[in-house]
Amino acid sequence: MDYTNLINNTTGKTSKVGIIGATRGYGYTLLAQIPKVKHMDLRVICSRHPEECLEVLKEIGYDEDQIIFCEGKPEIEQAPKEAILIVSDYRLVMECGITALVECTGNTAVSSDAALAALRAGVNVYMVSKETDSVCGPLLNQVAAEHGAVYALVNGDQPRNLLDLYSWAMLLGLEVVAAGKSSEYDFVWDRETGEFTCTDGSGVVEKIPQMQDCWYYNGVETLDQRRSILEKYTGVISADLCEMNLVSNITGLVPSSPFLSYPVAKTSELANIFIPEEDGGILKKTGVVDVFYNLRGKDEASFCGGEFIIVKCENEKMWEILKSKGHVMSKNDKYACIYYPYHYMGLETPISILLGDLMGIGTHPECRQVSVLAGVAERDLPKGTQLMVQGHHHAIDGLIPELLERTSGQDLAPFYLLNGTTLLRDVKKGDPITLEDVDLAGLETYKLYAQGLDIK
Repeated sequence: MDYTNLINNTTGKTSKVGIIGATRGYGYTLLAQIPKVKHMDLRVICSRHPEECLEVLKEIGYDEDQIIFCEGKPEIEQAPKEAILIVSDYRLVMECGITALVECTGNTAVSSDAALAALRAGVNVYMVSKETDSVCGPLLNQVAAEHGAVYALVNGDQPRNLLDLYSWAMLLGLEVVAAGKSSEYDFVWDRETGEFTCTDGSGVVEKIPQMQDCWYYNGVETLDQRRSILEKYTGVISADLCEMNLVSNITGLVPSSPFLSYPVAKTSELANIFIPEEDGGILKKTGVVDVFYNLRGKDEASFCGGEFIIVKCENEKMWEILKSKGHVMSKNDKYACIYYPYHYMGLETPISILLGDLMGIGTHPECRQVSVLAGVAERDLPKGTQLMVQGHHHAIDGLIPELLERTSGQDLAPFYLLNGTTLLRDVKKGDPITLEDVDLAGLETYKLYAQGLDIK
């Protein structure tokens, strides 16, 4: 897309941005980028630690004289229109004259409540909290459409970037066999020293000379070899499955398998891997979402947790021309891999906000609960076990996430509604957590999920 019309916008409109969960990670990268973006102003940030907000804003370079703490609506009403406000109650954000609410908390109760309040007031919502969209996405998209507001996932996170790539393919009439992303961190192997590292920041370095035996791809047997060698570094990551859940619900693509495939693969191999089994790949069905671990040499560029689609090559001569340009294609020339090797977090997010605020782009009223993110007991879990979301990958100790087609997961408890719940009965290893295993009846977010299931 050419963004010139946005850059040269002459409507006089300006995005007035409010951010909930503003100071760390994703929120920080967005705060750092907003001052550089035309037609966009930061109006308010919200955090349970308002003093931290001030320090972050000062560190980035915002004018301290323009920053005002507000404890309630009276202070907000008295504040100058050009001031940057800091509040600790997320419900006050909608009182600050914003046009755009960016939700970054990852807390399904807070973010769903804030999003609904904003949309019903005609304020556009840009959802970073993928946990909330996995539970309430269908309903929030519908509410946005009903109130003439925009609800959007954001560029800078993998689901929106992948949706943009997928919609590009749809516009061009390409048949998408699979769509997915690499997991967050790379597997890096040095052919000269045999040293293996994972870019997760753990600092672990291990000599694995046997990687030489499966460095070059020779079919699915190569994937089995790599998996065997690197098994302790692999696993099913809740954040990955959650992100593919979001893409599934908008595109209609279904999970390739409950735990997704996670092959250890190089970018150059993807068109040979994410294709049907009868063509030498790993897919038992097509039209799926999936994830891989990126394997690369020490001197090779990262995939950066980026996104890819696999498309069918329907015109032999056209794809022969494209192959000569260096595009990634399967050995049988029937499939091609098209990819974005990036997701730049909040640095990219202003694009989504401006597309929504200035052009009304973002809402997906066709969003439905196509797939359901659930959890399987990793070990025997006794009655009374408390389930808590924690850690960088937003995992729940004792559970392995699984992503199922809705038709297979009707009685399962949504993964991110299990946070803070207690098991009402024993759950055996390998069994999924069902709606009867926990009490979600009084949870407002569960009611929103149930309403979303009723959307046809």
